[in-house]
Amino acid sequence: MQNSDKILLCSDLDRTIIPNGHAAESPDARTLLHRVARRPELMLVYVTGRDEALITQALREWNLPLPKIAVGDVGTAIFDVSGTAADPVFTPWKGWQEIISADWQGKKNPDMLTMLADFDVLRIQEPEKQKDFKLSFYVDSGVDMGELAANIHRHLERRGIRASVITSMDEMAGVGLVDIVPAGATKVDAISHIAGKYGLDKSRVIFAGDSGNDLPALTSGFNAVLVKNASDEVRSQAVAESSRKKTDDRLYLAKGEFLGMNGNYAAGVLEGLAHFMPETRHWLRQPGPQG
Repeated sequence: MQNSDKILLCSDLDRTIIPNGHAAESPDARTLLHRVARRPELMLVYVTGRDEALITQALREWNLPLPKIAVGDVGTAIFDVSGTAADPVFTPWKGWQEIISADWQGKKNPDMLTMLADFDVLRIQEPEKQKDFKLSFYVDSGVDMGELAANIHRHLERRGIRASVITSMDEMAGVGLVDIVPAGATKVDAISHIAGKYGLDKSRVIFAGDSGNDLPALTSGFNAVLVKNASDEVRSQAVAESSRKKTDDRLYLAKGEFLGMNGNYAAGVLEGLAHFMPETRHWLRQPGPQG
């Protein structure tokens, strides 16, 4: 089949495919995801805040299928993935960082940290979570994240820096998360870049997520799936934002009961895949190709 006929299934990891939230996982969901990932018609892409080391850890710990491509560090890195889930090999798309670097005028993480020194509310995350084109912070749960993001954006814009400020909540830890990346380096941009490379129309792309930092991709006009274990707040935000953008016909809220599964995590991803691409339903009801 031609590349333009393929399906690009893109998914967040934590609490979307990885069942590391409070909700229960359907026992067969990841087994069925492995079956889908083996189909030659489909390219599986993980789109995550994790770097390659943490993606590797997830593959091994949670028995995840090996993706064809991984988007790491909240969209600032793209890798071809080969090898096995036990021993994956990540090959960076070097041209991607050349593209996104222009938004920061050649500056990298240390320069950006200096620019943000006056924002006392930002607590720098661990060194391993910082990258050349990604700054990651913790903030107290009571902080108005929308106002904070707007203030950071204005502050950087006045200095000639085009940035995306991505906020979310780590519900398990009860802490706010802020990632700052080049304006053109979001999950949406990375997925669009991959789709363009393979000559895929938006109608052949599916994105699945669960949290606030997935909202731009969930409401971007891609076929989008919000897994059932997402919080009520994120669900309400996704519905409102997709309605405002007139992309609500491309947003699917997993409900559960598909193939007897509950719609949480990978079960929700598969439910959304079957909703947007009905031709995939038979993949889940018969053994997939080996390999």
